[in-house]
Amino acid sequence: MRTFSLRDLDSDFVDEIESLDFIGTFRDCYACGTCTGGCPVHRVNNDYDPLRIMRMLVLGLREELLKGEMIWLCSDCYTCQENCPMEVKITDIINHLKNLATHEDNTPLGVSTQKKLLMDQGKIYIIDEFDNKKRAKAGLPSLPEMAEEARKLLNKR
Repeated sequence: MRTFSLRDLDSDFVDEIESLDFIGTFRDCYACGTCTGGCPVHRVNNDYDPLRIMRMLVLGLREELLKGEMIWLCSDCYTCQENCPMEVKITDIINHLKNLATHEDNTPLGVSTQKKLLMDQGKIYIIDEFDNKKRAKAGLPSLPEMAEEARKLLNKR
């Protein structure tokens, strides 16, 4: 486990996150561990720990949270948030941290690859001739390379 110095702590970050109306207060967390105990991701990957994310946030470990990989392991199932006895909006907080990390270009390779596919094609899965042949055999219509609705939205950017 990594140790941190006082220089790693960012109290402005704590204040910034806590000032967001949609998040409410995360300082109500009393570290009971219900979030981690119910987390399906933690069951298969002990490196992911929602309680640890909350503790890191309370300490103001901005760089560690936004440049690390832990927040990206969250599956957005809301189990932690729904079971939290203090009603801390854990999943909403983690999603906000992901947004902040994205704005700073701190995304894992898989996320940046999906973003590129979405921007290039309007969808994450590449539809090619092989896929359309399988669809035709199943009696389904072929799909265009780029979803037209996505093209319209991307052109509005």
